[in-house]
Amino acid sequence: MIPVNILLVEDNPGDVFLTKEAFAKAKISNNIHVAKDGEEALQYLKRESGYEDATRPDIVLLDLNLPKMDGREVLHRIKSDSELRSIPVVILSGSEAEQDILKTYNLHASSYIVKPIDLDQFSRVVSAIENFWFTIVVLPHQD
Repeated sequence: MIPVNILLVEDNPGDVFLTKEAFAKAKISNNIHVAKDGEEALQYLKRESGYEDATRPDIVLLDLNLPKMDGREVLHRIKSDSELRSIPVVILSGSEAEQDILKTYNLHASSYIVKPIDLDQFSRVVSAIENFWFTIVVLPHQD
């Protein structure tokens, strides 16, 4: 199986750890790159500022509450860019606020998932992400 390239945009080290552990537990062959803020995420996606050789992600897992540039702005910029808009962006947020959910779907998020707080629940979510996005859905070939 070809490894899945994932860009995880997350500033909380604990959530980064949980996500990586959950993907490891799900036995998904993957390459996870972590961007700690919105600016770094866009530099990675646009292959700028030291990321010129970055691999285009198959999917972006995006937190909303980020330093420097919040996830809503990152999502808006991704979906406004003709080179990036085909990349699925899954919102992975602690917020259950209806306004956050509605706003991100209006900005063309692919899906919205409320972050589970423990590893078992997180593993189930990652397994569902893997099953849907990497088994069922056909994604466009990325360069």
